[in-house]
Amino acid sequence: MTTHAPDAEPACPGPIDAGGPQPAREAAAATASASAAALRVERRAFSDIPRDTWDRLAGANPWATPFSRWAFQRAWWDAYGASAHDQTLIVRASSSAAGGREAGDPIAIVPLMHRHEVEPSDADTASRIRHGDASNLTPVAPTAKAVFFGASYHADYATILGAPADLPAVAGVLVDHLAAGASDPDHPEPWDAVDLRRLRCGDPTAEALAAAFGAREMQDRWTLNLEREDVCPVVPIPDGIAFEDYLSTLDKKSRHEIRRKIRRAQAAGEIELVPSTEPLADLDAFIDLHQSKWGADGLFPPTPGGDASRVFIRRWFEESGPDGAVRLSFLIVAGRRIAAGIHVLAGDRVMFYNAGVDPEARDLSPGVIFIAESIRWAAEHQMRTFDFLRGNEPYKYEWGAVDEPIQRLLVRRDEARGG
Repeated sequence: MTTHAPDAEPACPGPIDAGGPQPAREAAAATASASAAALRVERRAFSDIPRDTWDRLAGANPWATPFSRWAFQRAWWDAYGASAHDQTLIVRASSSAAGGREAGDPIAIVPLMHRHEVEPSDADTASRIRHGDASNLTPVAPTAKAVFFGASYHADYATILGAPADLPAVAGVLVDHLAAGASDPDHPEPWDAVDLRRLRCGDPTAEALAAAFGAREMQDRWTLNLEREDVCPVVPIPDGIAFEDYLSTLDKKSRHEIRRKIRRAQAAGEIELVPSTEPLADLDAFIDLHQSKWGADGLFPPTPGGDASRVFIRRWFEESGPDGAVRLSFLIVAGRRIAAGIHVLAGDRVMFYNAGVDPEARDLSPGVIFIAESIRWAAEHQMRTFDFLRGNEPYKYEWGAVDEPIQRLLVRRDEARGG
């Protein structure tokens, strides 16, 4: 039976109903099945899929973000591959290709991995999904074999790579593949849960997956849950607005405090937000500032897990290149670096990925000034959204952020429902 998280907000405005009532699900499944007959699924290691094929299919889904691009995924596998098992799938046109496609043409990529919440072999490097209110999420036993989107432990958004029109058929063959059982001789045990997270509101991937899983849940004795996983607070930036006019849209207390802190920093000297022209050379400076702020609670503590984070962030910059989506910037006041942060650019959206500050500059409010200058830059460059990414930390709402929920689709076998 399909359920939704009790006493929780809907996963997204206008919640998906797993394909609607059973007759509607069956009709949708029959339509998707007809299209799916022209598709086949094969398991391929991430490293065996060409970068241009990966990014072409990511670009076909307008809901895909840089977190779904090859550079981010490559960096993740290089850093954290020891704590997960690659289960990447590629969907191709079959010999009965239709719509002008040739047999064997890649239609979609489903980036998947499987792991246990607690892997017995990676106690030092294990990473866990953070953020979200765990009390509102359906639990999965830590010993369960769970299938996730690839790299989703560190991504803020995830999806299937492919054109929206193909997603119902792709979801159908994906679910058939998962229902057929394990195809990995090294891990032959069946999955206990399919735990697909980071699905954005509006992404048709979520609806396609819900319909495909929902059509089979009774016959396969699965339980399907759709629930809000977390929120990503975002600041809408009106077209053509100047930064000072944007501040005027905030509540009185917030704009007063922000302006007061900006004036205090200006009194100390010139304020500059300077993009790094050599981010690989500057990463150590960013990490030092990040550690100064967060210490053991940050990404880079002196542990094996922190070492993996260093590999990840360096590889992401290496593979993105100087003109890629990920950018490193420094906040300089009176000639002194007092903060640094990583932004990710996706069309007209700026995503605030991470930052660090000099605690000895706390009198200059480096965190507030860094965000202020980041939003100023976004407005000046015709960006329409400043995305704080996952987590409902109170400071985000002082900037006028509104929640964009992300959702989780969870499928459990009846015998694996324990929490």
